[in-house]
Amino acid sequence: MTPAHAHFSPLARLLHWMMAPLIVAMLFIGVGMVATVSHAHNTLIAIHKPLGIALLALVLLRVSVRIKRGSPPLPDDMPAPQRVAAKASHLVLYALMAAMPLIGWAMLSAAGYPVTLYGPLHLPPIAPHDVRLFAALRALHTWLAFALFATVLLHLAAALFHGLIRRDGVFSSMARGGPIRSAQPFTRSERGS
Repeated sequence: MTPAHAHFSPLARLLHWMMAPLIVAMLFIGVGMVATVSHAHNTLIAIHKPLGIALLALVLLRVSVRIKRGSPPLPDDMPAPQRVAAKASHLVLYALMAAMPLIGWAMLSAAGYPVTLYGPLHLPPIAPHDVRLFAALRALHTWLAFALFATVLLHLAAALFHGLIRRDGVFSSMARGGPIRSAQPFTRSERGS
C-alpha cells in the first residue's frame, strides 16, 4: 500500500511539469517528422530519438516516485464513476508514456537503425532486424501516439474541470502542492451577473 498525502511531493510535481511540455513537443515533433521530406526531417529525428529515451527514463522515475509516495486522495464528494475514470486514465497515461519510447526503440531496432543519443553514443537494439516487425511497430507507434494525444487532452480537460469548475484542490495539489478538499459551491460574486 502506498502512503497517501494531502498533495503531490515536490519531486512528483517537478517530474510532472518537466514531462508535460516534453510530451507535447514529442507529439508535435512526431507529426512534423512524418509530414516533411525536407532537411528538417533529419533534424526532427535527431531530436526525437534522445528525447524519447529521456522521457522513458523520466517516466520510470515518475512511476517509482508514485509507488513510493502515492497520490493524494480524491475528494470525498467525487462520484464513483469519476473516481474510476481518474484512476483508469492515470494508468493509461503512464502505460502510454512508457510504451511509446519502448515501441519507438524496438521499431528502430527492427529497421536496423541505431538509437543515437548523442554523437557516437548508441543504444543497443531491443528487437531483431525484421521488416515486417518494423512495419507493425511503426503502425502501433502511430496509433498509440493518437491515443496518447487524446489521453493528454482528456487529462488537461479534467485538470481544468477540477481547477475551474469544482475547485476541489485536485488541480492545485499538482500545480502548487495545495491540499485536496471537498468541492466548494460558487458564491454569488464568483458566479457573476
